[in-house]
Amino acid sequence: MELKKDSNAVSIDMLLIVHSEKRRAAQGAHSDRQADPGAPPQRRGGLQGVGNGIRRWQKLERNELHGNLVEKQHPQQTQVITSYDNQERRGWIGVVGSTRTLGEVRGRGLLLSPKPTGTQLTVEVHPQDAMPQLLKKFSLAKRFQGDKNGNTRPRQPGGKDAHAYPWDRSSLKSMPLDLRQFEKLDTYASQVTVKSGLDALVSDLLQEAHSDLERVRAIWVWICHHIEYDIEAAQEKDRQAFKPTTILQTQKTNCDGYAGLFERMCRIAGVQCMTVPGYSKGFGYQPGQSFSGEFDHAWNAVFLEGRWHLVDSTWGSGLVDSTTSKFTFLYNEFYFLTHPALFIEDHFPDNKNWQLLKPPQSLRQFENNMYHKSEFYNKGMLSAHPQTSIIKTVNGKVTVTIESCAPTLFMFMLNGKQEHGLLSLRKNGMKLDVYPPTVGTHKLQIFAKGNSEIYSSVLEYTLKCHYADIDVRLPAELHQPVGPSWFSEQMGITKPSHPEPVIYTSDGRCSVSFSVEEGISVLASLHGDDGPVTEETQRRYIFQLQWEKRTELKVQLPHAGKFALKIFVKKRQEPGNYVFVFSYLLCCTNSKVNWPVFPESFGNWGQENELLEPLSGVLPANRNVPFKLKLHGVAKALVKGQDTWPLTLNREGYWEGSCSTAGCQEVYVMVLENANHNFYSYILKYKVNAQ
Repeated sequence: MELKKDSNAVSIDMLLIVHSEKRRAAQGAHSDRQADPGAPPQRRGGLQGVGNGIRRWQKLERNELHGNLVEKQHPQQTQVITSYDNQERRGWIGVVGSTRTLGEVRGRGLLLSPKPTGTQLTVEVHPQDAMPQLLKKFSLAKRFQGDKNGNTRPRQPGGKDAHAYPWDRSSLKSMPLDLRQFEKLDTYASQVTVKSGLDALVSDLLQEAHSDLERVRAIWVWICHHIEYDIEAAQEKDRQAFKPTTILQTQKTNCDGYAGLFERMCRIAGVQCMTVPGYSKGFGYQPGQSFSGEFDHAWNAVFLEGRWHLVDSTWGSGLVDSTTSKFTFLYNEFYFLTHPALFIEDHFPDNKNWQLLKPPQSLRQFENNMYHKSEFYNKGMLSAHPQTSIIKTVNGKVTVTIESCAPTLFMFMLNGKQEHGLLSLRKNGMKLDVYPPTVGTHKLQIFAKGNSEIYSSVLEYTLKCHYADIDVRLPAELHQPVGPSWFSEQMGITKPSHPEPVIYTSDGRCSVSFSVEEGISVLASLHGDDGPVTEETQRRYIFQLQWEKRTELKVQLPHAGKFALKIFVKKRQEPGNYVFVFSYLLCCTNSKVNWPVFPESFGNWGQENELLEPLSGVLPANRNVPFKLKLHGVAKALVKGQDTWPLTLNREGYWEGSCSTAGCQEVYVMVLENANHNFYSYILKYKVNAQ
């Protein structure tokens, strides 16, 4: 049809398409697919476990295009949109759900001639009683916009969207970001409340957003701080999809509800967004697990600054406690515009193009690749070795190393206990040697502290042990880290005599020394799994000497075996307990070793004092025992048993003398610090063997 009134009249071409009843019925069955140009492609089924209903969400979305505004499509009508571009002289036909060029139309037996002149014009054919679909799309502010040719379907990802794989360590994000620029916006968006419908909510959120990036950020922050993961709904396989109005009312949903709500809000804000279904290594994932059947998760892709980017608002909002199955809000920045080479570690989309990677990864690679949790990167980790989640022991041992961009504290658990391993800190990472105690499968978890006060799980391995070395039995009290490191330096202990974590001794004795910062007190204890080392005597096998800024620990072992020498520090002027810093592992294979405890020292055992003899804390009965000590700042010294024996100061500066142990059970060394006083202080205590 062509209408003309005068030379200034607007010409209208109309294309009428007539279908048979059968075809119209078939179109009615598929009209829900055509109704939404931006709807993601269909997948094989709903989500398992943590959520399901991606397909149901898509159907719901097409029935409720704009939150509270419901406008169902007429299943028997095909809408044809014709527009002209005066500059490019190119005609387009848009059938709802698709856009085709003239060539494509001609190929289907249709013909439409572009107008050589005239103003750009859009014509819709629709039922008389229905609101025009295109007008409805543009009737609300900030609505999803098309390009200059009226094409409203989001561009599919292509080569310009792809990032190199593997990760180049340049950034955790897929575009340059300074998170400080979002501080004001984040605070504002997190405090916005729902007043009416979805459109009003988006309008409120965008008050402080001045770019597509800021619009997406505001929506992301609001969802992550207000929408709770619905665990019960996630466990219901046949649950209907969440409507946006329901989500706003209950502020609960599952993963496809998060993704669908995020997509809807982005569209209202005028930002291209897609929901992407796929597999995930989320709650309940086991290392080495294979994936098949229905997808178990959904997330989003947003189009910003000419490229697609990935977000997951479900995982950005919080986590589910595996023991209580309760959700906790815990904002996770990692899943906002995540670098695709990192996103692929726990997200595998149904369409490989949505990996945004070059080259894309196969499902088998996704299953076999090491899973680095988000906290691995949040805490500043760069890489880990081995790069597979299942490790086989070699001669009963497994070694794991981690590289970090800054000094970081680590800990580990083997089958839920901090045992059977040696973890040593490095300036930029750590090394962990694990010795499984039995043959079989073991679960290894590695935690990192980073800048926070909380250790977070960053890696998880499954260990396959075919041979357990029973000779490598480590003390249960061997706390981590083992050996001095940047952390012990930070705590005031430097220049250790033994920089390695393991000390071997052939005669059961060793001397460990290190420099100590001024104002720092050091405490040490010895621990073994069996024998005479008890809580009462764990410090008696160590004799501590102090002079100037260096501390020496003389250690003698009660028997052969492996022992943990634990080092603690405390600032003298501050209240509170000593803080553990590191351990040494002491090893002795000499079965003849049988050293007694050292004498017990008291607080008045002064700095730079030195004990030459007797070093044994247990003296023989009915014997004269020689004493030799270097004592600073004392006027007199004596040994008290059944009787009292004075010590004399020789030319070398040592106090010498002897004492009889006859008739006594204990012997004390006492000093008089001021010659004008008569009060003696106890500094050492010995026990006497029974007769």
